[in-house]
Amino acid sequence: MHKLAVAGTGYVGLVAGVCFAEVGHQVTCVDIDENKVKTMRNGISPIYEAGLEELMRKNYATGRIDYTTDYKAAYKDADVIFIGVGTPEQPDGSANLSYIATVARQIAESVENDCLVVVKSTVPVGTNDKVEQFIQDFLVHDVKVEVASNPEFLAQGSAVNDTLHAERIIIGTESKWAEERLMAVYEPFHLPVVSVNRRSAEMIKYASNDFLALKISYMNDIANLCELVGADIQDVAKGMSYDDRIGKKFLNAGIGFGGSCFPKDTKALEYIARQHGYELKTVKAAIDVNKDQKLSLYKKASKRLITFNGLKVAVLGLTFKPGTDDLREAASLENIPLLLEQGADLYAYDPVGANNFAAHYPAGKHGKGSMTYVANVEQALEGANVCFIFTEWREIKAVAPEAYKRFMRTPLVFDGRNIYRVEDMQEAGVEYHSIGRKVTDRKVLKGVE
Repeated sequence: MHKLAVAGTGYVGLVAGVCFAEVGHQVTCVDIDENKVKTMRNGISPIYEAGLEELMRKNYATGRIDYTTDYKAAYKDADVIFIGVGTPEQPDGSANLSYIATVARQIAESVENDCLVVVKSTVPVGTNDKVEQFIQDFLVHDVKVEVASNPEFLAQGSAVNDTLHAERIIIGTESKWAEERLMAVYEPFHLPVVSVNRRSAEMIKYASNDFLALKISYMNDIANLCELVGADIQDVAKGMSYDDRIGKKFLNAGIGFGGSCFPKDTKALEYIARQHGYELKTVKAAIDVNKDQKLSLYKKASKRLITFNGLKVAVLGLTFKPGTDDLREAASLENIPLLLEQGADLYAYDPVGANNFAAHYPAGKHGKGSMTYVANVEQALEGANVCFIFTEWREIKAVAPEAYKRFMRTPLVFDGRNIYRVEDMQEAGVEYHSIGRKVTDRKVLKGVE
């Protein structure tokens, strides 16, 4: 087994480090925040991720993983150092590589043995070439250091499983020495490994994520057309799913994609193309479709209602997807400010994301509107004039259609995730607006409002 160091303890770094320890490697995770390190040593994860804390506690107890701010000690004699720090989006769509550069310099000034540096962070094509040169420029000791690319493909909410049982491992190297060392690290996983050069590995990450973003945007575009021509997007998706060339996944229409990957990676790849004088028309279209899609519910509700001023508005789901407390690029962050500006009194429920959202919009008055966080769906719906569904949490999907009629003052629901069958909501007497499907028959609602 190998002695590994992992720089960064976010979704990429922490999950990777814990999973490396789980298969038997000796791992040290490095972070700059001393309080965060203490918390992790106590078995508490800084991110919400199913199964992660259990593995953190298990492997810390066996001594296979530790957490530290002392990067010099962690990097000094590591066989392999993984970089999993953030590469946030900049205003022009490019990736911010400052965190990568900081870690690269720390590594260069600390390593005393031959070492392989592996970049797991999503970086523009060609970045690993620069990282290797950057390390060579600042290298203190006369040791061999090479850089490899090893992009991650985990999904938030299932990150541990996605790492331990990945469909494939992508490694990009420029020498047999680097390839063999990285292959040895992944040998205990017993997973398929695709070995390519560094630039191809970097491109595989962007090409994969952007293809899925394209697929989602295409289905949302088709859903919008379905509403205009009287087709049902779920029936259309079902018919498409039987075609092996298309597949069954990522065919669900909704209010757009969010999270830490798809929005950032589509913009980054489009930026890379522009820098090389090429226009990625398909990716650019996906970006545009997604931007418009996030406000589709708000626009529908604005047409339906005279005003939101003074209305009690139930908000079900705040995170960009279920299974995570991550709010990055969440539809709620696009819609809630508009509702508050219009004077809505919002009552929001999310099983795990409320505290994070409250950091942006604390409970209380916000201009003409107000924000209240509640402990369950019923409290959000009680006496509400309208309801928005932004995230398909299990707790929200479990709400029966009849509950909207029973609890709400006006059973008017705008569902951005197509949780319910239109027929069930119509039978329950709920005016139901979803994505790419018909609106329930208003006649059913006669006398309700």
